[in-house]
Order: sequence, then C-alpha cells, then structure tokens
Amino acid sequence: MPEILVVAAHPDDEVLGCGGTIARLVAAGESVHIAILGEGSTSRSPRREEADKRLVDALETHSRRAAKVLGVEDVYGFGLPDNRFDTVPLLEVVKLVEDLISRLRPVTVYTHHGGDLNADHGVVHRAVLTATRPMAGHPVRELFAFEVASSTEWAFQQITPAFRPNTFVDITGTLDAKIAAMAAYESESRPFPHPRSPEALRAIAMRWGSVCGMAAAEAFELIRKLR
Repeated sequence: MPEILVVAAHPDDEVLGCGGTIARLVAAGESVHIAILGEGSTSRSPRREEADKRLVDALETHSRRAAKVLGVEDVYGFGLPDNRFDTVPLLEVVKLVEDLISRLRPVTVYTHHGGDLNADHGVVHRAVLTATRPMAGHPVRELFAFEVASSTEWAFQQITPAFRPNTFVDITGTLDAKIAAMAAYESESRPFPHPRSPEALRAIAMRWGSVCGMAAAEAFELIRKLR
C-alpha cells in the first residue's frame, strides 16, 4: 500500500491544513503518517529556556489525541524551536525530512504553502521541496501544499507566492472529524470569529466546497505530480 506523509511545522497545523483529507484517506484504507517538526509553544516566552515544559508536553499529548480522532497511529515529533526555525540551519531541517522519507518511502506528501505569514511554515515548505527533489529512484510522486487558517490568509497575499489552490478534496463526510480533531488541541482552538474556531473551520470548508461543487472541501496547491 502506498504511504502518505503529512509534514507540518507545529502541532495543529496538520489538522488545520488537511485534517479532513487525512480522515478521508484513512477511511479509504490508506496508510498516513504525520510529522510535526516543531514543539509549538515556546515562542510564547521571551526565551525558549524560560518556557513552561508542561505546555510542550501537553501539545504532544494533544497531537496524538488529534491523530487518533483522524485514525492515524504514527505521529513523529522533532522538537524544533517554535517560531524560531530560522535559527536552525536549513540543511538540518532538510535532513530531518529526508531521513523520514527514506524510512517511510511515501508516494504522496502534504506540507505547508510557502507564502504563509508564519515564518516556520516557509522554512518547512523549502525543506520539503528540497527533500523531495525528483531524482531517479525517489519515492515521492505527488507534492501538495495546504493552507493553515490564521496564517495563510493573514499574509494578505503580501508574501509571495500567494496561495493559489488547484486541487480540491471532498471532505463532506470527514469535516466533523477535522473539527473534532482540532478540539483535541485545547490550547490552540479559539472562539469565533477566530479562523481556528469550529464555526470558521466549517465556513472555510463550505467556501472551498462552493468553489468546486461540493458541500465541503479542503484546498491544495499541487506543486508537482510525476506519472
């Protein structure tokens, strides 16, 4: 069975970006793995060493809880410093992704869009592009970029490239699972009208659905597809 890998910067990005698609793939019998490169909370302290480790541990617990809601067993965490990925040599980030791809041999990879407001998302996008460059024998045949509510749209298309989706996945049957998975992230969910609220996530899915004739959809930018 072909393997599928989702590479996210922070805990909850995987749900916001493609939670409904993950749940749909799992329900169809596909093998999905989630990699979360950053620990996701230490930027809330002036210095990383002053951060409350309990928040980091809680996010790790929440990520595994969210993955179970979506039907995923394998979640790989790497603990890069939150909102400080630019302090890590890009080569090190690339090697993390390359090593995981070497182990899992995924055919399809989903990751961040490069024009997000959050700088970590841009680093991950660049690292995944590098780690999946199409050399002979490389397993990855499809590469998709997803949007993250409260990051992609908040760039207001001032960070290039702008998100221009050209692939849509029907998540009418798995939207509730996406919203339930996001609820597992107790510290990251927000009340409406925040983009990470349940109401906003449902509205985003319905909006993309209306674009492509579905009740609810997730949008992706196809970066590369090899046949």
